[in-house]
Amino acid sequence: MSPAGSDHGPKLRPPVVEAGAFTLPNLITLARLCAVPGTIWLIIHGRLDWAFILFAAAGISDAIDGWMARRWHLRSALGALLDPVADKALLVGTYVTLAVTGVMPDWLAILVVFRDVLIVGGVLLLTLLGTPPRIHPSRLSKLNTFTQIVYAGLVLLVAGFSPGLGWAMNILAWGVAAITAFSGLAYAREALRPPSP
Repeated sequence: MSPAGSDHGPKLRPPVVEAGAFTLPNLITLARLCAVPGTIWLIIHGRLDWAFILFAAAGISDAIDGWMARRWHLRSALGALLDPVADKALLVGTYVTLAVTGVMPDWLAILVVFRDVLIVGGVLLLTLLGTPPRIHPSRLSKLNTFTQIVYAGLVLLVAGFSPGLGWAMNILAWGVAAITAFSGLAYAREALRPPSP
């Protein structure tokens, strides 16, 4: 045992305190979720310049609310649930609307949505069968989300402000498709892996 008053004893981490529902990070996340219909409306009406600004602001808010939750110890169960929902709603809504309006390749939007539907459906099915998978976001999954966000933002930027990068966007589209497919396969392999004894 270390002597009384010594600083060399084991240091215990302070307990994690559950923050309330109405925290500033959660309000920012909720605002990002509310930006989804606005972004879709702007795309439908051809205001891709303003859609880019709103989409970029939503993406920046994702980094801000996560930093605030970690920095100020404001993590909550609601925030952990609301954050990925807001991200997926923004991505799926933007991809589908851009594809329907002919701004983005439709096959890429189908692939992105199909991957998410396959993952969510697989998790629900396995849960109903009594074997819920223990899936944790991997580096590949985080890279996939990042590349999808960047690509959607670049599509809005190019279409809204016409910088003339059509050839580069085609290359990026195939890159996003490859990462999306590999990420989906990695999730499937993780979900089908037998539980460790």
